[in-house]
Amino acid sequence: MALAETDRRLVRLTGRTASGPADPGKEETRVAVRGLNAFYGSTQVVRDVSVDFHAHEVTAVIGPSGCGKSTMLRCLNRMHETAPDTRVSGCVELDGRDIYGRDVSAISIRRHVGMVFQRPTPFPTMSIRDNVGAGLRVLPGGMPARGEVDVIVERALRSAALWDEVKDRLSDNATGLSGGQQQRLCIARALATSPRVLLLDEPTASLDPISTQAIEELVYELRREVTVVIVTHNMQQAARVSDRTAFMLSGELVEVAPSSVLFTNPGDARTEDYITGRFG
Repeated sequence: MALAETDRRLVRLTGRTASGPADPGKEETRVAVRGLNAFYGSTQVVRDVSVDFHAHEVTAVIGPSGCGKSTMLRCLNRMHETAPDTRVSGCVELDGRDIYGRDVSAISIRRHVGMVFQRPTPFPTMSIRDNVGAGLRVLPGGMPARGEVDVIVERALRSAALWDEVKDRLSDNATGLSGGQQQRLCIARALATSPRVLLLDEPTASLDPISTQAIEELVYELRREVTVVIVTHNMQQAARVSDRTAFMLSGELVEVAPSSVLFTNPGDARTEDYITGRFG
């Protein structure tokens, strides 16, 4: 099926275009975080974080282990509340709407804000096709017809740079893919619901260098379609793939700046100490 037709059908199913290149002269806030605090029981792990994530940009979040960066990420699509004895205060707005509002469904938020974790998590009993289409049940109106699902699966796999590698084996079990392919499959699964934001929590931590490079190249390209927030322990990776970088320490956001600035002329001495290896 021609890609133009695929795009038109995606618009009808999801209400969004399949791609939208950034306007380099305009910064549009996609996610606005204001005074965010996150707790596990009585332990506060995120402290009064305020930051904007811009449309069609990649923002990297760096910091030492235990600084709260993954917890902050999980607060952006209400995954934090799935753990026992947790709570969040403050405000997270997606396109101007508070995702923690009383009338807002966490499931609907996760359709618009997809997430991929450190280790690939394909559903082991499902085919490649069914893995990608698994999230489509949350679309308004329920699971589309099979022909429509095939359109969306192809689009998502193309966006994840995986289509050419798997197009002739869509009925095969997903666990037969390599680790790097499985991670791109998980990205395709997240993209299938046409999210506005994609959250990546150290997505290359368990991958070999070749697979890591493939994921980094993919992340760099995905900003044409979605806002990307990537947590990484690898500062070189952050510098390679991101437009802006945020540095967190002890649950606080120390500073956020264009990556080219933060890694060459940071505004806070703590940031400089971290990126030059004095701690962390």
